[in-house]
Amino acid sequence: MDAPQILQPVCGQEALDLLNCTTESPYDKEKCQRLLEALRQCVINKKVKKFSLSDPRIGKPEGSNEKRS
Repeated sequence: MDAPQILQPVCGQEALDLLNCTTESPYDKEKCQRLLEALRQCVINKKVKKFSLSDPRIGKPEGSNEKRS
């Protein structure tokens, strides 16, 4: 039987890679630019409208912004 999959935010890995790139020393501007472009492509492909660090919903693409009470 397969191990249970851990849900990750849409484009989460791309965003994390870019954030971690900015902390590296020495700073590699070209690498970070490539990672920014990868994140941008993911956002376009998955139709992500915004990111939130405080929203516990995981992996919700466009059209999934129902209001919670």
